[in-house]
Amino acid sequence: MPQRRVVTGRSQEPRQRFAEELRELRAQKGGSLRQLGERLGWDCSLFGKMEKGETLGGPEVVQALDDYYGTPGLLLALWELARADHTQFREPYRRYMAIEAEATGLWHFGVSILPGLLQTPGYARELLAAGGLKGEELEQQVEARMGRRELLEGQGAPPFRSIVSEAVLRSPLRDAAEWRKQLEHLLVIAEREDVTVHVLPLGVGPHGLMNATVMFLRLPDGRTVAYMENGYRGELIEEYGPVDRLQRAYDAVRDLALSPAESRKFVLRLLEEKPCDPST
Repeated sequence: MPQRRVVTGRSQEPRQRFAEELRELRAQKGGSLRQLGERLGWDCSLFGKMEKGETLGGPEVVQALDDYYGTPGLLLALWELARADHTQFREPYRRYMAIEAEATGLWHFGVSILPGLLQTPGYARELLAAGGLKGEELEQQVEARMGRRELLEGQGAPPFRSIVSEAVLRSPLRDAAEWRKQLEHLLVIAEREDVTVHVLPLGVGPHGLMNATVMFLRLPDGRTVAYMENGYRGELIEEYGPVDRLQRAYDAVRDLALSPAESRKFVLRLLEEKPCDPST
């Protein structure tokens, strides 16, 4: 049987296709990203990230682009498909991604790395490369991880609380400039109304989550599930008893952590210890 011919030659992956359509429409219309930003009232860097596939943007900006390009409903439909696409993630994580997309609240504890929802592209790339990914697969997974950050953007974003061990912030990237970008991003995102970041000092001693990285997700039906992972595998926990025990351990850790204001000062001190590159 002959293979089905691809008519357009464009990507069949929803996120990449959305970015391609944005680039093509702007090329047809003419004009720079700066001009686009001035015309629609958003920072031009947002449109640049959307065209590179680093972010999907929110429904408001996509609707504005539909109006501007004269494509009523087309871009919004492509955006919805891209946002709902979980095939971009590796198989073991797809069910978790589907649950995360529907969560009405999230809270996290990280013992070794920052959560994906708070990572910059540079942080994610170095982390995933250390895990053995390379080439096209590496870039695909970085793009997919950046797409997850859409969960915290726009109206109706679920509240998110993250407690990270001081060890996480004492383990910089090899690329000092990218590490600085990550710390700066952490400060910016922690200013959002529904995002709370705590630092757990190393001096607190032993606690119930010393060997765990865990994310709790509150579902629309009121249930809470937990997702635990290490560098090799993840486990979705749905039974009430284990989830309840993990939550009580999390509450105890939160009591030991720095307040959001103290945590911000901690990150600022780290930035002061990392001088800017003289060439920048």
